[in-house]
Amino acid sequence: MKVFCIGFNKTGTTSLTDALKRHRYRVCPQNKGEKLCKDWAKNNFTNIIKLCERYEAFQDRPFSMPNTYKHLDKAFPNSKFILTVRSSSDEWYDSFIRFQKKIFGGKISPNLSILKRSGYCYTGWMYDVIKSQYNTSDNDLYNKERLVSIYLKHNQEVMEYFKDRPDDLLVINLKYRKSYLNFCNFLGQRKKLVKFPHVNKSR
Repeated sequence: MKVFCIGFNKTGTTSLTDALKRHRYRVCPQNKGEKLCKDWAKNNFTNIIKLCERYEAFQDRPFSMPNTYKHLDKAFPNSKFILTVRSSSDEWYDSFIRFQKKIFGGKISPNLSILKRSGYCYTGWMYDVIKSQYNTSDNDLYNKERLVSIYLKHNQEVMEYFKDRPDDLLVINLKYRKSYLNFCNFLGQRKKLVKFPHVNKSR
């Protein structure tokens, strides 16, 4: 059984990953998945699915990018999907922006020049991801209205897709007291923690 964490980053995905590892799931290394974001942008899921054959649990890009879950669901029947959310879209956006500033060590969001020079999977990777996932203009790469609309649309589409399959989708906000218990029940696991660990804080 595969476990796919399909919430956008900055919804507690790193904390969720830590919990999955403590429950002895073989989690796909994040950088292996992130190298395939170009495939997602081309609507090519062949290599993404091949990567999924090697591990048990997955989080962040490209697994959490819009519509990927549909291809994963078809390729791996009887998998479990976890959608992590924040209490509000404003809370998600603010956390996302804080983290972007933190990555680049500035007090303002990185601009076009900074993103195109930045190196991770390759030079300009962050720029390509922002453009392909949110389709914002170069003059306003972090446009709040656009990012929030994509975040909300993704969450709504996921819930609509699984609306008749409650055993296959768990929607959780990790800061809620019962979220870890719900996580354990959803995966048929015994509790190993008191609550979700808080990892990768943006503040």
